[in-house]
Amino acid sequence: MQLISTAREYEGLHRQWPGKSIALVPTMGALHEGHAALIRRARKIADVVVVSIFVNPLQFGPNEDLNRYPRPIEQDMALCQELGVDVVFHPTVETMYPDGLQDVTTVVPPSALTERLCGAHRPGHFIGVATVVLKLFNIIRPTMAVFGEKDAQQLAVIRKMVHDLHLPVEIVAHPTVREEGGLALSSRNRYLQTEAEQQVALTLSAILNRVREKAGSAGSRSAAEVLAEARQEILSTLNGRGALLSIQYLEAVDRETFVPVETLEQGTKILIAAYVGNVRLIDNLDI
Repeated sequence: MQLISTAREYEGLHRQWPGKSIALVPTMGALHEGHAALIRRARKIADVVVVSIFVNPLQFGPNEDLNRYPRPIEQDMALCQELGVDVVFHPTVETMYPDGLQDVTTVVPPSALTERLCGAHRPGHFIGVATVVLKLFNIIRPTMAVFGEKDAQQLAVIRKMVHDLHLPVEIVAHPTVREEGGLALSSRNRYLQTEAEQQVALTLSAILNRVREKAGSAGSRSAAEVLAEARQEILSTLNGRGALLSIQYLEAVDRETFVPVETLEQGTKILIAAYVGNVRLIDNLDI
């Protein structure tokens, strides 16, 4: 396995792989079992596996956790080595944005995909995501790229960018990996400091599962009614720990278009985002 930090270094390696398929797993580091699942998937479907580790400042807002985002590069390298990664691309901010962030050319995804959900609460976030992913695609030139389904809106934005810009990259989606209690794995889970916060974090997946349970018997009730009922039922079980939880959104959308739906039917995706203490977590489930 090789660790490189510049596009020029990668170019030298790329010349050694004529005709080989290349799978890219883009990450911001702090790798966990969810990332490991993506890397294993990449290892099965490609000749060469490249993992990028880059905490992208362009996708963080002014009051978000850029400066404290975990960066355990030695642990990340050890996991990549164990999983048979061929190349870890770990660039600096100066490598990715040589002229700075102020006047950089960006990719602006369509507002229909970004004006709601996480996009409404994190202005500019998906511009940062789309821009850095396109940069990585241009540097690595992968045959395919593997993303997790936990970041559902991000995945939709990337698929749309690839389609609209005719990028020669196959987007491979991998199911969300969860802890035993149902919590979706995330690098931010390590911010959960107390047992109470860890227990409250399970509320996100519990609400989603309750919505899915109710969907089959929703009858003529609207999606909004079912969502509100499921939310209230789960919140009532927090036993005084409700102050630790602040739900930003709980919505039902079409799985393909992300347009809000009126009723819960097959093809509906339920998405949730919430703060547990100071930790923002997201999750989703398909019906």
